[in-house]
Amino acid sequence: MGFEPAAIIAEELSLGRAQVETTLQLLGDSATVPFIARYRKEMTGGLDEVAVAKIQERGEYLCDLAARRETVLASIAEQGKLTPSLKAAIEATRSKTELEDLYLPYKPKRKTRATVARERGLAPLADRILAQERGLPPRGALAAPYLGGEVPDVDAAFAGARDIVAERVAETASVRATLRDLSLATGQVAARVAKGKETEGAKYKDYFEYLQPAREIPSHRMLALRRGENEGCLRVALVVDRDACLDCARHLIVKDPAASLAAELQAALGDAYDRLLKPAIEVDVRLHLKELADREAIRVFSDNLRNLLLSPALGGKRVLALDPGFRTGCKLAVIDEQGGLLHHDVVFLGQSAARETEAAQKIAEQVARRKIEAIAVGNGTGGRESETFLRKLHSAGQLGDAQIIVVNESGASVYSASEVAREEFPNEDITVRGAVSIGRRLQDPLAELVKIDPKSIGVGQYQHDVHQPSLSKALDGVVESCVNQVGVDVNTASVKLLSYVAGVGESLAKSIVAHRTAKGPFTRRDHLKLVPRLGPKAFEQAAGFLRVRGGDHPLDNSAVHPESYDIVERMAKDLGVAVAGLVGHRDLVKRINPAAYVDGKRGEPTLRDILAELEKPGRDPRARFEAVKFRADVTKFEDLAPEMVLEGVITNVTQFGAFVDVGVHQDGLVHVSELAHKFVKDPASVVKVGDRVKVKVLQVDAARRRIGLSIKQASEPPARPAGPPAAAPAALPPRRGPRPSPPPPPRNQDTPFNGIKKRTR
Repeated sequence: MGFEPAAIIAEELSLGRAQVETTLQLLGDSATVPFIARYRKEMTGGLDEVAVAKIQERGEYLCDLAARRETVLASIAEQGKLTPSLKAAIEATRSKTELEDLYLPYKPKRKTRATVARERGLAPLADRILAQERGLPPRGALAAPYLGGEVPDVDAAFAGARDIVAERVAETASVRATLRDLSLATGQVAARVAKGKETEGAKYKDYFEYLQPAREIPSHRMLALRRGENEGCLRVALVVDRDACLDCARHLIVKDPAASLAAELQAALGDAYDRLLKPAIEVDVRLHLKELADREAIRVFSDNLRNLLLSPALGGKRVLALDPGFRTGCKLAVIDEQGGLLHHDVVFLGQSAARETEAAQKIAEQVARRKIEAIAVGNGTGGRESETFLRKLHSAGQLGDAQIIVVNESGASVYSASEVAREEFPNEDITVRGAVSIGRRLQDPLAELVKIDPKSIGVGQYQHDVHQPSLSKALDGVVESCVNQVGVDVNTASVKLLSYVAGVGESLAKSIVAHRTAKGPFTRRDHLKLVPRLGPKAFEQAAGFLRVRGGDHPLDNSAVHPESYDIVERMAKDLGVAVAGLVGHRDLVKRINPAAYVDGKRGEPTLRDILAELEKPGRDPRARFEAVKFRADVTKFEDLAPEMVLEGVITNVTQFGAFVDVGVHQDGLVHVSELAHKFVKDPASVVKVGDRVKVKVLQVDAARRRIGLSIKQASEPPARPAGPPAAAPAALPPRRGPRPSPPPPPRNQDTPFNGIKKRTR
């Protein structure tokens, strides 16, 4: 079998080849991941977004690999060195690393000790060493033809020949692959504090004397080590067993230990490892560990972002938003049901009784006049004090039935200074934009958070240390997935929100908004075709994810794609009702047999989706909104004390635990060991961003402003199942003889920091 991406991906992902081929074809035809997963289930065999995205990612990798392969083959062929066996090996590889290993001996390189030796004509002598023959003449006789000029004696001749052999060994693909695997499997990552950096690098104290197997090191530790190294606070190295590595190299290279020039070959092997292979393999292994760490950190960030974007929405209610501030005052913004700014003002709290009285009057007046249903309070500095002030007003009957809700304002300042905010509110200053953003986050977190660079939201770990293009691509994919999962009101959505709809993008989003502004709200999905440059392909991809609320066609406010309207019309006709009479009427929908409407384009998976949508048209997949209730007497760090039990909300999940906002402007950490009454390997398996939790305060570190929390200790352990008591273990026989000694350390193990010194080829 040749290089067939579909077959390779199907094997790797345990999927049917036809599924993969169809998915790759759809992706090649510019279909988006959300569209394929939602509306092409029959073609893909029901693959979900995760599977489609994996096929897309692997397909792009193999496409890049194929392009690089052609370049490599052309380069080697141009040199006249492309043998059939080498060509077969290159064509068979599925790895970019393996491809580069195969290309290395033929890759143009800078001047090395080996190239100098070749220029001196010593390549034939190197060939004699590698040939491993017996019964050769003495060293002097073998070297004689090469003496003279820059090769003064026999030792110089063999030294040059060994340089050539060392480079050939170091460029042997099988040797590099074997040592790389061995180093990953048995190597250890070591770190120590850089000289004189004990104070400056205090935050890396846990890594001042650190040693952990490379295969076990968690993502967050690897990224922390790299950051400490980049800041000059740590020295990091890979510790490997030199003898074990040399044994592997000998096994692959040495064919006859009794050959006449075996000693020369052994010396060349040692030099190849120490001077060329070890530094190169360490770079490869550390890069591999970094890639693994990046991948895991990006996964954690993506999961957190997805949960944050899909946080419950309060919905279209009138909101008074308050952005707290002491010295410059609290900024008020009144926004309507669609997020439009109606009024803004500034009130002052905590400065004087007169000013607080004035603030109470202004707020109460706006609540009554604008029919405010909820008050959003930013959780920044002064947030809890502002909340307490508002709750007193509420208790006094001055705020009617308005709910008071604390809102996470992380990233609001980034939005308020952005180009998006300036376009939305060109005549308002940053403070007003920030207050509006807080209010809109309460109404619809997804619609507002998409306007902010995800890296500024603060739900990742070491996000600035990972590969930024990979992070941006992954996060954009998460945002796109969430936006299309929820659906978008085409008549109220911002340009930024529309740009994440499948098949739209920023340019078309601007065209949609411009058309909406010039012509008025859309009344039908079909009218999207009138938008300049929105062609049939873009309409196909986007239409199912766009909603027209209160439009002319009853299906335009649902996830039923326009390409399937005819099916619904047939269903309604068969039931003797209009389409509008079918939408939202569960009893009628339950009478429909999906198998009766299967045709060449739509099978039962799509029909089941249509029926589910007809039951609850335009349903929001997000959970029901519920406000967190912070403890009224705990509003600042100094109010905390061990043993307190508080309510809080998960703000970030990492590999080592979860951060919880308990209402004191400083998130506390629930270590992974304190998450549940069971062993937890992955914190994301038991908690997620946005979860409401009860926690117990374990520790309050005032010096470092750290809070230790426990979810486990704030709840009762699950009851053990009833049953007979476990039998006591049998007594062990008395030990006979001496206690066995611990195993010896690895032979000739490199010291942790030998590899840090700069080496030359």
